[in-house]
Amino acid sequence: MFHERLKKLRENENITREHLANSLDITYSALSKYETGKREPDFELLQKIANYFNVTTDYLLCVSDNPNPSNHKLAGISDDDYNNLSAYQKEVIDFFLTRENLFFKNQPENILDALEQFEVYYEVWKKQQENKK
Repeated sequence: MFHERLKKLRENENITREHLANSLDITYSALSKYETGKREPDFELLQKIANYFNVTTDYLLCVSDNPNPSNHKLAGISDDDYNNLSAYQKEVIDFFLTRENLFFKNQPENILDALEQFEVYYEVWKKQQENKK
């Protein structure tokens, strides 16, 4: 559901509600209602949220589980290969593909070959984020 996706995106980026509300030029109360499912954004705000998090509106509306469909193609992962990944593996791949500050010292020929190593790093990163709370 939209409200779950919005909250997850905000928390994954370690952004406060206040910061996101200010960035979207809405009130804290409105954002809180969007995150709890008590209110739905209009089309203009939905697009603003998608742009802010660099995801598609389809992802926000749960039409797609891929936040940025072109990312996996740019990394050399076919639609078939991507669709055959588990939900967790997609989450890991999407995490890495949406991080501008990550690079690979010895870039694998196929990014899927490095998926197991990515999963280890991703779990460490998630624990670090939890410890910051």
